[in-house]
Amino acid sequence: MAQTLRVSRSDSRLPQILDEAARLFREKGYAATSMRDIAAAVDMLPGSLYYHFAAKEDLLVAVYEEGVRLISEKVRAAISRHEEPWQKLEAAAVAHLEALLKTGDYALVVIRVLPQDVPKAAARLVKLRDSYDRLFAELVAALPLPPETDRQSFRLLLLGALNWSQHWFRESGRNSPRSIARSFLRLLREEQKT
Repeated sequence: MAQTLRVSRSDSRLPQILDEAARLFREKGYAATSMRDIAAAVDMLPGSLYYHFAAKEDLLVAVYEEGVRLISEKVRAAISRHEEPWQKLEAAAVAHLEALLKTGDYALVVIRVLPQDVPKAAARLVKLRDSYDRLFAELVAALPLPPETDRQSFRLLLLGALNWSQHWFRESGRNSPRSIARSFLRLLREEQKT
């Protein structure tokens, strides 16, 4: 496995490199973004990026790491304010959706760039996604659901619906990320009662 970062995070250019890489990966896609594009965005020579990252996939992994960290922090902070399992899950869903729709590039790269699209980094990306997915698995495991409920399908259905909203959500629309997340949870909860 290639070393992702070649220098410490205390390097003052690193945050700018990560921010621009996240923006370009979100806007153009991973495959269409070159190291030259990222270097130009940070006013750096293309070869200078290789001082920080051995390869483009290592830069993607660093963006994923930051994206997972940001989303996870938001979700953990949101659920820490609740005790009841449904309230915790709703708080997590709202925080997840707000991270996707309000905080931007990093979170959207985590959702849009699929591990199988980057074979050289797939295992590292899956590991990062799985670490985040465990948060929701724990929340769903704590729900008082009927014994026959397939909790994995429940979790995947919720996360899939939340993640897909990036394609149709409009800032000027009538629904906020909070109201969308609450609506999804209300539907899932009602389904469990039937």
